[in-house]
Amino acid sequence: MATYDLDEQEQLDSLKAWWKRWGSLAMLALAIVVAAGAGWRYWQNRTLTQSLEAASVYQNLTQSLSANDTKGARAAGAMLIEKYQDTAFAPRAALLLAKLNVVNKDLKNAQTQLEWAAANSKEPAVKDLARLRLAGVQLDQKQYDAALKTLGGVHSDAYAFRFLDLKGDVLLAQGKPVDARAAYQSAFGKTADDNAYRSIVELKLDALGGPAK
Repeated sequence: MATYDLDEQEQLDSLKAWWKRWGSLAMLALAIVVAAGAGWRYWQNRTLTQSLEAASVYQNLTQSLSANDTKGARAAGAMLIEKYQDTAFAPRAALLLAKLNVVNKDLKNAQTQLEWAAANSKEPAVKDLARLRLAGVQLDQKQYDAALKTLGGVHSDAYAFRFLDLKGDVLLAQGKPVDARAAYQSAFGKTADDNAYRSIVELKLDALGGPAK
């Protein structure tokens, strides 16, 4: 029993010495772990709340567009871009606002919104669509070199034929029919047989002369 008591006392003394040396650091580490856990939960809850709020505003945007309420649509879109820019709804809102501006012949603001969507979207498909539409707006403004640069960036295979087709449009506008035909030919080759867009590319190739391959 005495040996047991001695061992117990030695362990207690050892613990006291350890605590004296490392206790403050241990408490700090524990506090950090607790704070990190609380911070993670707060971030998750905040992210969920932000997404739900953004979804509601995005619904207002689409409803305003359906009702031809341009003022309401612009207000909802601006709120998403300014207040909920970290959500997936903000770049989508920018695409819708850009389309609205194109309809209203405001290509400058449409370009700004498409550039923002392309730079800020975390979804590859949305990013590709934004860049494709941006190149189209640049083409309409005769910004040919800028459009080609936009189309020259990395994009998914799913949009490859669209990028190549629009590249052909830009090259044709520049007065380069040979290069344009090469781009159209590449687009035709990447378009699925059952894709209705294939016939559009084929018509462009026919207009430039020579069969589609």
